[in-house]
Amino acid sequence: MSSKMISLEEAAGLVHDGDRIAFGGNVLHRAPMAMVRELARQRRKNLRIVKTAGAHDIDLLCAAGCVESVDAGFVSYETEFGLAMHYRKAVEAGRVIGNEHACYTIICALRAAAAGAPFMPVVGLKAGDLLEAADYFRVIQDPFSGDPVTVVQAIVPNVAVIHVQEADDLGNAIIYGPKFEDALMSRAARKVIVTTEKVVPRSKIRMRPDLVDIPGFLVSAVVHAPRGAAPCSVEKAYDADTKAIERFKKLKAEEMDVYLREYETKDRGFKAGGLR
Repeated sequence: MSSKMISLEEAAGLVHDGDRIAFGGNVLHRAPMAMVRELARQRRKNLRIVKTAGAHDIDLLCAAGCVESVDAGFVSYETEFGLAMHYRKAVEAGRVIGNEHACYTIICALRAAAAGAPFMPVVGLKAGDLLEAADYFRVIQDPFSGDPVTVVQAIVPNVAVIHVQEADDLGNAIIYGPKFEDALMSRAARKVIVTTEKVVPRSKIRMRPDLVDIPGFLVSAVVHAPRGAAPCSVEKAYDADTKAIERFKKLKAEEMDVYLREYETKDRGFKAGGLR
């Protein structure tokens, strides 16, 4: 079995302009920020982002001009940091399309994709202007009861990028702490890129296969990315860097290149190669 380890630059090259890309993690926790920054450095354009609850990842890519649309249930920083203003300004200016969802409807749309179904019923979404305004929702007749039921169109990401605590060089990945929708994204996407804090021996995975959240056969590439979620947090590794987040939020869009260069050496410091 061949290693799937590649560099961060090579992994970002697997993402193309216009791709629908799902990011793992939730708000400021385990977001794949090393990959997000690399996509911005490589000037990806017209990305269609999918995430249940996004923050720094979506905000940064909007500031860098990489985004065409966002399907999300929530895009904002946590209470301490306020709104995601680069995202908000981009939507207000018409540069980014904000497709409004609830977190649950994103989950249902990804479940449909994982099941190979064109849509999925959404229990609880029965009324509101969104049902008329959004073309990704429909109200149909339940063929069994005859009652109306809302369905959401499947969301099939071209790529899912997921940051984990441990993975072997084949892509078998372990997530400690909250898993959010990461495993689901890996089943829904056509291609999966795993960035990992640690590359562990294959023997460790063989000893505890029950711990694997994302099996290697779903994974196209693995990137060794210590502190790859910073300045966001990773369970059992590091907390969110509040000073770095506060500093970013004060930056203007035209200052993004300088910000990205500051992280470049750290992000690109680990090349392809892995343990057996």
